[in-house]
Amino acid sequence: MPAETVLGEVMAELAALEDPKARAVNERHGDDHGVNLGSLRALAKRLKTQQELACRLWETDDTAARLLALLICRPKAFGRDELDAMVREARAPKVNDWLVNYVVKKSPHAEELRSAWSADPDPEVASAGWALTTERVAKKPEGLDLAALLDVIEAEMKDAPDRLQWAMNHCLAQIGIEHPEHRGRALGIGERLEVLKDYPTPRGCTSPFAPVWITEMVRRKTDG
Repeated sequence: MPAETVLGEVMAELAALEDPKARAVNERHGDDHGVNLGSLRALAKRLKTQQELACRLWETDDTAARLLALLICRPKAFGRDELDAMVREARAPKVNDWLVNYVVKKSPHAEELRSAWSADPDPEVASAGWALTTERVAKKPEGLDLAALLDVIEAEMKDAPDRLQWAMNHCLAQIGIEHPEHRGRALGIGERLEVLKDYPTPRGCTSPFAPVWITEMVRRKTDG
């Protein structure tokens, strides 16, 4: 079947999955699509991995199509420059999240991009770099200068744009949780900056305020 026919059929199926209620929920989080994520994953499971189709879906600039593309692509098939271009195009928060977590983290270019993106002047790109740094803090901290990361967080997190602030705060919390030798400083930075201190947190969930987050996760690890 011609590639354009397949693309058209998939786009029609995505359009049929559009749900006004889902769109209203997603738009509250900055995502401009109305497809239930469970339905999107079911469609991806049926399509299986299709790199060419994934690239064509990405090119549509449609948020639901791009999310589907990230589910059916081959992460290691993208070159370094392709991934750099994609992160600069990924303005919807969910697309940015999935691109980093489902694709870039599995790429052989992840470390090079992490270093390049973390100091990028575009806060959306920088947030992707910090997300990759947080992954290393938790899973592969060897070679990272955690004290220097805390220096940057202490100096810049308070006034950072929302998405970048969130990513830096996650890194701060992860340093405090995973690295006892830096825990006291991480807690102190969180207390002084008060970033996300008043963030509305549903009952039963842990606050993203770093001192609370660190303390709770350390308690769970100790109790476990």
